[in-house]
This record gives sequence, structure tokens and C-alpha cells, in this order.
Amino acid sequence: MNIHFIGTCAGTEPMPGRKHASVVLESQDHLYWFDAGEGCSYTGHLMGLDLLKTGKIVISHTHMDHVGGLGNLLWNIRKLTFARKQPHAYGRVDVHIPNMETWQGLMMLLKNTEGNFETDFALTGMQVKDGLVFDDGIMRVTAYSNSHMDRQSPDWRQAFSYEIECEGKRIIYSGDLGKLEELDTLLDAGKPNDALMIETGHYRMEQVYEYLKDKKIGQIFFCHHGKNIMKDPEAARERADQLFCGRAVITEDGMTIAW
Repeated sequence: MNIHFIGTCAGTEPMPGRKHASVVLESQDHLYWFDAGEGCSYTGHLMGLDLLKTGKIVISHTHMDHVGGLGNLLWNIRKLTFARKQPHAYGRVDVHIPNMETWQGLMMLLKNTEGNFETDFALTGMQVKDGLVFDDGIMRVTAYSNSHMDRQSPDWRQAFSYEIECEGKRIIYSGDLGKLEELDTLLDAGKPNDALMIETGHYRMEQVYEYLKDKKIGQIFFCHHGKNIMKDPEAARERADQLFCGRAVITEDGMTIAW
């Protein structure tokens, strides 16, 4: 399995060398996207990823730093079928998204760009709810809602963390969290925690350490960085090594880890 960190920035103003949140897991020649922040297809394409091998796109929540590049990702997949004169590798792209209003608005936008956004592949938007999102025989993804969104707000939309099972490994993708303890259900499930991809946009690294120090986790990938990390990534790496004894990675845009 290859893990491609496409965008590692939280929802700050534009930062040099950083785009918003997006991670791609590559397994058995399929690409699985988790969040689609600004410029994700641009970065992924220039990294050498074949966008025509995109199978599933999974969105944690519909804040702009997680969906700002979704339309362009779909547009570029379609564009490449024409530019290369070849079909999509698997004939369909499924987008799993918490808010169907966002999906409907996005499709309206795309249909008004060119050609009514007709594609030679099936394109389907499906609403994420707690429980199994999909199991395609390569990857199994299960959703766990969290309180990143204000549930008292009239415009509340759900936010999710994900359990990812692939190639005999179990990965937890935190998404954005209302509180760190919302990962308890996932991390204390009596299953191996081979890797945790955890946001640092709303929490300092020391807070994450205090929460995780008694939990059994293999590899920790810090992503969705806030300014505390981005203002001095080298110092953040040194601090991560001190706290987590070499088990934590401060991810960067364009980083690929064979795992």
C-alpha cells in the first residue's frame, strides 16, 4: 500500500508550499481519496498518480478545506479521458459525502462548465452515515460521526472519522474532531491500530500526545496542520521525535510513504 499525502494544511489562509487536506491510499492499482482540499488533483497528477484509477472519494465533512478541490478532481478525471483518449480504468467513481446539498450544488456547477458534464464513467454521490461506507473487496471503510460540526446549529452537517481496513492493516483517519476523546471508540475497539492519521489543526501536538500516550498505536501520521506546526516544521519534527520516539511523521504535501 502507498499512502500519498496530497494536501496537509488545515483551513488557514494560503500557506507557502501547502494546500488543504487530502490523502490518497493506493492499493491494487486503485486510488482511494480521503478528503479533497484545494488543488488535490493538480498535486496528485504532478506526483504521478493516474487519476483515471480513482475508485472512491470519501469526504469527512463539507468544510471548504476538505471539499474545495472536489469539483476540480472530478473535472480533471473527465478531462483526462478526453486528453488521453482512454476510458476510466474501472468505469465508475463513487463519492461518499456527508451533505447531499453540497453534492447537488457541485454537480450543478460542473454541468454548467462544458458538455453538461457527461462522462464515460458512472459518477454517483452517496450520503455518508454511521456504519459501513463500502467494502469493495480491496478496502473496507466504516464511518463514525464526531462533533466537529456544531450540532445545535440550524445548518449543522455531520462530520466523520473513518476506520480503513486494507491489505490486512487497520488505519484510523480522524478527520476534524470536536474533541480527541471521540476517537476512543475506534482506538479502544480491541482491534490492532496499525496507523492513525490525526489532525493537528485544532490541537497542539502535546495535547495529542497526552491523549495517545496510553494507547497502542503503530504509526502516527500528523496531517491537517495548523500554524503551530507550519510556522516551524523542523522544530515540529524534532518535538514529535521526542514525544513519540520516532513513531510519528509530520506529513508534507507531495509525500509518499510505502507502507
